[in-house]
Amino acid sequence: MSPHDRIERALRASLTPVLQPGHPPQLAAAMLHAVFPGGARIRPKLTLAVAQACGEDDPALTDAAAAAIELLHCASLVHDDLPCFDDAETRRGRASVHRAFGERLAVLAGDALIVAAFDALGPAARRHLSRLPVLLRAITRGVGMPGGIVAGQAWECESQLSLQQYQQAKTGALFAAATMAGAQAAGADGEPWRALGERLGQTYQVADDIRDVMLDAQVLGKPGGQDVARDRPSYARALGLEGAMAEFQRLVQATLLSVPACPGATPLRQLIRREADRLVPQQLSDRIAAAA
Repeated sequence: MSPHDRIERALRASLTPVLQPGHPPQLAAAMLHAVFPGGARIRPKLTLAVAQACGEDDPALTDAAAAAIELLHCASLVHDDLPCFDDAETRRGRASVHRAFGERLAVLAGDALIVAAFDALGPAARRHLSRLPVLLRAITRGVGMPGGIVAGQAWECESQLSLQQYQQAKTGALFAAATMAGAQAAGADGEPWRALGERLGQTYQVADDIRDVMLDAQVLGKPGGQDVARDRPSYARALGLEGAMAEFQRLVQATLLSVPACPGATPLRQLIRREADRLVPQQLSDRIAAAA
């Protein structure tokens, strides 16, 4: 089964309990709207890839960890799009959850997805219950305080912030959780995989900042130009497009070098290269160089 199919199956399985008879149908519809169809699913793909690189021996636990990471990511997007934050009309090429279902249901859908993420982990850990505490710790650190995605969103409410600290919390923390969880689901130490996740998160954020400037909503699947419109810090604003592009290329190389020595290192590096090319294709890089 392909990684994509594994992830989609795991996501549907993780949402099955909340769709039992008696559920509020509009809330269930809002949750499904937030998760399907998905985007690139890069975070859960990383979880699967790292687990396989570490000698995966419990696919059910790996799948649950990957699904939990993606559900938490989807929940963060639902909340990020709300009128009190970005007030985004679209996400992944269609109406954002609050536009499709209203603000109240969007708040509740995001909350319910967070609960569903952690609910998916418990039953899947039956074979290797001893792995559950470290998995939970890695994932909660990637989401909550003091340096998870919740903190990243909260930094936008502060009068002063560090760009690196803001971006690390907003993006890098969940990437680190994804790589660490993959190792932990396979019974390996997650700590050696933290740096890979953090660098991947930085790389992804720089690419996102570049894309926010260079691409329109039709290509992005969400509104463009938001960093300037909402006066948010970004690498493109801090370094200029040419500087941001140089930083992106530097981070791609640093990310490749941070893959720990393991039998699955080569396919993992191939995944990283493919994702880098998807985020900032050569033609976009050429446009930036020409403009400079």
